[in-house]
Amino acid sequence: MKKIIGIDVGGTVIKGVVVTETGEVLVQKTLPTNDKGSFSEWKEITRQLVLELKAACKETSCLTGLAAPGIPDELHSAISFMPGRLEGIENFNWGNYFGDKEVFVLNDAHAALMAEFSFGAGRELQNIVLLTLGTGVGGGILINGELYTGQGLMAGHFGHITIEASNGETGITGSPGTLEQAIGNTTVGKRTAGRYDSTSELVEAYERGDSFATYVWLDSVRKLSLAICSISNSISPDAVILGGGITNAGDSLFNPLNDFMDVYEWRPGGKKTRIMQAQYSELSGAVGAAAFALARSSKGSKGSVKR
Repeated sequence: MKKIIGIDVGGTVIKGVVVTETGEVLVQKTLPTNDKGSFSEWKEITRQLVLELKAACKETSCLTGLAAPGIPDELHSAISFMPGRLEGIENFNWGNYFGDKEVFVLNDAHAALMAEFSFGAGRELQNIVLLTLGTGVGGGILINGELYTGQGLMAGHFGHITIEASNGETGITGSPGTLEQAIGNTTVGKRTAGRYDSTSELVEAYERGDSFATYVWLDSVRKLSLAICSISNSISPDAVILGGGITNAGDSLFNPLNDFMDVYEWRPGGKKTRIMQAQYSELSGAVGAAAFALARSSKGSKGSVKR
């Protein structure tokens, strides 16, 4: 059975897996990125991780996928745009560096979608939207079983859609009142007037019945529901899959979210958008990178992607 390496390069850690064609994780390893260090330092950490994974699967040449924040190039050989983080990653060709014929590079949220479609919650579906709810908010779109990347390979950045246009504060793309600002972990301190530093702290206070935490949390979940309703109205997917650390809130997220969906979603003929929790969490980027590499390899250089 074919073995595939998947790498997820993040600002805190670099995760690597060896998976089979059926999604079984044979090996998993994690190393610190040290994003504050030099590019030469953390790219060498990544190379060492790949060498360890190749040794673990007893192959010197192994199909490899690599996920990272940012927008990849047209050939999926490098990340073209990633301002402000992971300095040096832009336009760096990982295949050349690893000494492999080809390494398939994609956005980390797109990788999470590929993990769910190939092996996880969405494996029996053909049209999916995935939202990653974490430090920020990312996303991906699957249409007729193929990853949709759009012009410039930037499709799926749902974290940057506007939820509250009257909000004068803009996100990193210049759009005001974005979904990322509404629920991303990075804005918890601002949303709570400095009372909480993370979503987990906010949710714990909500679960204790704290009135202020309840207001802030439910307001954030309401805005998430409005975003999902807008996505449903424009794309009408089979399901919206939610992943990322914020989904660890469990029922404290999904119960009020479903209540808000009952209020706001347009359901002609009884149609109702399925909202599902991602099966892969911490390993979604790495597993999805491997799934993407497998799909691209088996279908040719243009396979598995729509533009």
